[in-house]
Amino acid sequence: MDDRLSLPVFRSAKFAAWGEVLWKHPVAWGSASLIILLALAAPILGLKTAMPSIKVLPTSASARIGYDQVQRAFGPGAPGTLQVLTDKADAKTTSTVLAHDPGISAAMAPMPSRDGTDHVLIQAVPTVDPSSPDLARTVDRLRADLPPSTLVGGAAVENLDLNSQLDSSTPLVIGVILTLGFLLLLVALQAPLIALLGTLASLLSTAAAFGVARLVFQNGWGSHLFGFEPQGFLDAWAPVFFFAMIFAIAMDYTVFLLASAKEHYENSGDPREAMVGALAHSGRVIFAAGAVMVAVFFTFSLSGPLPPKEMGIILGVAVLLDAFLVRLVLLPVLLRLTGAAAWYVPTWLSRALPDIRFSHS
Repeated sequence: MDDRLSLPVFRSAKFAAWGEVLWKHPVAWGSASLIILLALAAPILGLKTAMPSIKVLPTSASARIGYDQVQRAFGPGAPGTLQVLTDKADAKTTSTVLAHDPGISAAMAPMPSRDGTDHVLIQAVPTVDPSSPDLARTVDRLRADLPPSTLVGGAAVENLDLNSQLDSSTPLVIGVILTLGFLLLLVALQAPLIALLGTLASLLSTAAAFGVARLVFQNGWGSHLFGFEPQGFLDAWAPVFFFAMIFAIAMDYTVFLLASAKEHYENSGDPREAMVGALAHSGRVIFAAGAVMVAVFFTFSLSGPLPPKEMGIILGVAVLLDAFLVRLVLLPVLLRLTGAAAWYVPTWLSRALPDIRFSHS
């Protein structure tokens, strides 16, 4: 292959010096970065999710103003009226259950269908706001107490069912992403230990970003600074959507660093040269790319609606932690501590993987 037109490979003296510092003091720097990440990730244990409420809109929005007026005039549950569909034969029983349920403030008279079917529609007004967790308990109770022919729906209930589906699907999505990420690194690096450590490091930075998200969007830390009203939860679609994006970005930086480390190890056989050389050749790229992405993502926090703010802050924090703390501190320290074992591959596995070798251009 003709390499005359290839770009030269630059070695950064500053990042090489940083690599030497990490090589000499791996425990101190590794422990500090790990403590920071674990401390930021800890709040994720109390993270709550729900479908977006009216609070995603600024108080000056016309839809928000109308929503507040409806609640003041007709009760907090009026914007989230339930649509209860049942057979005509069960209409009386359904109305009785609705009238005696503590979560229902009022129920309309049964409305017969216009298509000739044997159905009636009853509109029921909950006692709580459509985004309140109490509404889910009311809907679950109604679905258990109402006759078998009865279906409970409406816009608010659609959100509850979608939230439930997202909650049940999120672990599967996260598992698939982690597995694919590990396999990608395993094929690219042909080193199971460092592929596993790289995947876990990406998971740690992602957890830290969602821990910060809980503090900001659920607990309201800095809400006045960013100009929004906290909902008391994170939007239900956020964990799946943002986890995939964050992990994909993290994989980019991981491949930059570890592919360079693999190249240096194959050419020198020296774990120190692999770690220091990887930082010297890829550190500047990771730093520059991370800085640009952090600046771009955080500009979304200046937008009016809440969802773009969530995207900007969560992704900005994730890239900040991943590029500057995980890739430039923790992962090089892991390379230092594992040494040659980081690049060990069992014979049976080397036969199963495609033959990929790294060399200087």
